[in-house]
Amino acid sequence: MIEYPSAPDTPRSHLPFSPATKVGELIFVSGQASVDATGKIVSDSFEGEMRRSIENLKKVLEDAGSDLAHVVQTRNYVRDNDDVGRFNEIYPEYFKAPYPARTTITNCLGASLRYEIECIAVAKTSKA
Repeated sequence: MIEYPSAPDTPRSHLPFSPATKVGELIFVSGQASVDATGKIVSDSFEGEMRRSIENLKKVLEDAGSDLAHVVQTRNYVRDNDDVGRFNEIYPEYFKAPYPARTTITNCLGASLRYEIECIAVAKTSKA
């Protein structure tokens, strides 16, 4: 069974995709960016955008019955290669060792975003 978990205050885009899709114990979270609850982009420093994006990811995971500790893979999009160092400093504040599998792609976002993150997680009730 495929579910599309969300709550009224789940951050969502105006674009045609769901914040998360849940299949069994697996949760696939769409890219989360620095947006407010209405989907409006909130521009900030790289650090500010990264933190807002991960906080949005936390909210989507919570609504789907998971959390950051149950993330098994992340994909990270960093607009400017110069921000990769700061990215690597902030990332361990949210994801603890042993870290999830991770892919980081740079020089890939348009001018309106500095950072975006998506993930695959398991439900908190999972034995994984």
